[in-house]
Amino acid sequence: MNEDEDFLAEAHRMEAEAVRIRQETEDATSDPAAEQEWIRQSNLIYGGLAAAGLVVVQPFLTEPSLDPSALVCVIAFAVAIPLLAALLVLNRQEEFRRRTSKSALVTVAKAIAQGSAFAGIAAAFWHISTIAGIVFLAVGCIAVGVHSSGYVQLEYDSKFRSRFRPRKEP
Repeated sequence: MNEDEDFLAEAHRMEAEAVRIRQETEDATSDPAAEQEWIRQSNLIYGGLAAAGLVVVQPFLTEPSLDPSALVCVIAFAVAIPLLAALLVLNRQEEFRRRTSKSALVTVAKAIAQGSAFAGIAAAFWHISTIAGIVFLAVGCIAVGVHSSGYVQLEYDSKFRSRFRPRKEP
């Protein structure tokens, strides 16, 4: 019987922890300052990827025929560059309105634009050297992990965030 009570107590504790984390996540996503920072970071990402795409694709414009890796690069950036430009314009509107879009279409466009740009850069490195392409893919995956873990530690550290929560009036 004691084991059952311990199990139930642990289950309740885990459920309470899940509710607390969910609430912190909702608080973080509704924080206007955090939304403004996400818009600034997105502008940096979209602008950088679009600029990289324009630079990377230029040499292929004068080539009479493209090998498979160069063709993948050009097609990937043909998808990414217009979406990245549209997302940059949308970010200006979001910045003006001081809120982010919740549209599913925007979410899909972000994923396609960033994924296509990543594929285009990887294909460009692959065109130069197969080893360089493999290294770019591997280090790119590590970089995503670095950014994600840093983001989670910074945004969801309850000890830090609790200092900035508004105090409730009695």
